[in-house]
Amino acid sequence: QVQLVESGGGLVQPGGSLRLSCAATGSTFSAYAMGWYRQCPGKQRELVATDNSGGSPTYTDSVKGRFTISRDNAKNTVYLQMNSLKPEDTAVYYCNARRLVFSYWGQGTQVTVSS
Repeated sequence: QVQLVESGGGLVQPGGSLRLSCAATGSTFSAYAMGWYRQCPGKQRELVATDNSGGSPTYTDSVKGRFTISRDNAKNTVYLQMNSLKPEDTAVYYCNARRLVFSYWGQGTQVTVSS
C-alpha cells in the first residue's frame, strides 16, 4: 500500500509558476507509475500528466509545453512544475500512484490562478 501527501498548492497570478510535490510512503516507490490529476467543481477528474514509470511522460493537450512531471526515487517524491499558469488551471490537484490493479490517491492540493 502507498500513502501520498501533496503539497505546494496556493494562489498565483496568471503567468506565474508553482511546483507541486507528492511524497510517497509505504511501498516501493520506483515500482509505481506516478501521475497528476485535477478536478474543478462540477467536473470530472482529469489526467494532467503521467510519467509512465520513468518512460516518456504524457501530458494532456492543455498543459503541453507549460507543465513538467518529474520524479526523484531517492526521495520517494514526484513533482509537477507548472509554468505560465492560466485561470483555467484552477483546480484541486491530486497525485496518483498506479501499479497493476492497484491505484492510490493523495488528498489533493488547491491551485488557484487569479489576479
